[in-house]
Formats: sequence, C-alpha cells, structure tokens
Amino acid sequence: MRQLRDIHNLTQDEFAKLVNVSRQTIISLEKGRYNPSITLAFKIAKIFNTTIENVFIYEEE
Repeated sequence: MRQLRDIHNLTQDEFAKLVNVSRQTIISLEKGRYNPSITLAFKIAKIFNTTIENVFIYEEE
C-alpha cells in the first residue's frame, strides 16, 4: 500500500483523510499489523483506481 501511496504522492495523513481513518490506522496497515474491513479495503482500492487484490494479499491463517 505504501508504494501505491507514494506513486500518488500522498502522505499518510492525506491518505488517512481520504479514506476517513486515523494516520495510525494507515501506519498499522502499511506495517501489516492490521487487516482492514472490507469497506475500508474497497475505499483504499478505489482511491488507487485498482482492485483490492492489487493492494492487499490474502494469506490464510
């Protein structure tokens, strides 16, 4: 996600505001410590004009 954010020249704070979450949530997502809700995943993919699969990798537990 960070690579996509960098490509779009968005800071963590700017991106957080676009998807209506805290900057801490963006940090946790980028570090892999937090899995987004399906709604948040769709919002993020939409901002980057791509699919959820291109932003997040699903790993079975």
